[in-house]
Amino acid sequence: MPDSAPNRRSSRVSGLDRFLRLFTDVRAGEATTALLLGLNVFLILTAYYFIKPIREALILGESGAEIKSYASAVQAALLLGAVPLYGRLAGRLPRRTLINRVTLFFVVCLVVFFVLGTAGVPLGIPFFLWAGIFNLMVVAQFWSFANDLYTNDEGERLFPLVQFGASLGAVLGSVVVGRLIEPLGIYPPMLLAGAILLLGLAVTTVVDRRERRRTESDRPAWSTTLTNPAATGEFRLETGEYTNLREALKEAIARAERGDEPEPEPEPEPPRASGRGSSSDGIVGSGAFQLVFRTRYLLLIALLVLLVNWVNTTGEYILGRLVEETAIAAVAEGATVLTVGQYIGRFYSQFFMVVNVASLLLQLFVVSRIVKYLGVRLAIMILPVIAVGGYALLAFFPLLAVVRWAKTAENATDYSLHNTVRNILFLPLTREQKYKAKQVTDAFFWRAGDVLSAAAVFVGTSWLSMRASQFALLNLALVVAWLVIAWRVGAEYRELVRTGRPPGTD
Repeated sequence: MPDSAPNRRSSRVSGLDRFLRLFTDVRAGEATTALLLGLNVFLILTAYYFIKPIREALILGESGAEIKSYASAVQAALLLGAVPLYGRLAGRLPRRTLINRVTLFFVVCLVVFFVLGTAGVPLGIPFFLWAGIFNLMVVAQFWSFANDLYTNDEGERLFPLVQFGASLGAVLGSVVVGRLIEPLGIYPPMLLAGAILLLGLAVTTVVDRRERRRTESDRPAWSTTLTNPAATGEFRLETGEYTNLREALKEAIARAERGDEPEPEPEPEPPRASGRGSSSDGIVGSGAFQLVFRTRYLLLIALLVLLVNWVNTTGEYILGRLVEETAIAAVAEGATVLTVGQYIGRFYSQFFMVVNVASLLLQLFVVSRIVKYLGVRLAIMILPVIAVGGYALLAFFPLLAVVRWAKTAENATDYSLHNTVRNILFLPLTREQKYKAKQVTDAFFWRAGDVLSAAAVFVGTSWLSMRASQFALLNLALVVAWLVIAWRVGAEYRELVRTGRPPGTD
């Protein structure tokens, strides 16, 4: 289908475009929006990493590690209510209004927590629960927005650049807040995190206006993303967004078979007052969980996310257990002048530094090339293949040095390549699926992986007396299932891109 004038980017290649081509395939006129989106997610992750150490300090200082593990299960239960509520908001509010209101809600919460904390009110459990929901929902919301802006081709090329902003924000946020807590205390960084989130909202507004001018300047105001609900069920083809997806696709296919020239599109009717869009597809207007469980592709993504986090969290337990055992032995033998706590702290400081640096380098120089030359179908398989090798090795050699480098490879790949590809999977979907279903997969199913891991650790340690090598074998079995699902997801993604039909619209 020919591009309409508003959808064309500038054909002039800028110096910025040329520079960014060192890292990914940036075409003329694409650099500015991609960098702004990278800045947007950079600010979100910086704010979260301001919050994360405060969360750990409060929950561990007031309640202890055992309560922390139980609180993770409570987060999953809370998401059963939070995710459908978000889905209802997405079905009624335009995307910019939705993002503004949800983000402002979390900013107000930070101010309230600051006031309560400085007044001496215990915050450990409520702040831990809130922070876990904030992290998952706000990050998922950002990627819904990014998916809404880009076509399949644009997203596959530019998401690696955008994801670099997230990786950089995680590193900078953790470094800066570490230097602020000592002179300022625990609570003032909450206000700084809120201010950073507000700055991110300003960037969101700039990106939204810029992209609406590019893609929607020839559309009536009532038919644009400024006024239509975020979750309308519309699907963005190369020429824009259709209100009635099924009929538009049928007509486009019929014209192609006849060899006819494209006919002018009829003026769409204004959206209904209910604010749920006007597509005739059966899944439009569905609840967030209903969308996932009724659509095989979305359910496969949800299971993929669950297994990724289940394996990763159990792997973190294996690492933590071996670090603790090694620290206790080193102190008892007089092999170190450090205390057990200092030994563990030094280990994790070095571990996180290596993981974050490796993740940044992979994101900057490797991820875009893997997606370009291997494609999404193979790229989604790389992390589970690495995990198979790592946990197979750990099952026979459960040594700290082995688990350290296995987890370094796993985490660095997860934070860079796998995060990027997982967000690319949502590009061929309807707007309703992008805004509603992504909260289910990236928030609820992610947290469900934590719960299953905690349950496995509890049963394995309390009832079965499992060793680290046996937990590695459990992870190895889970990774085999993960490989199968990753293969299915990759195959379905390729088919969706080939046909141009989002799932659930046949």
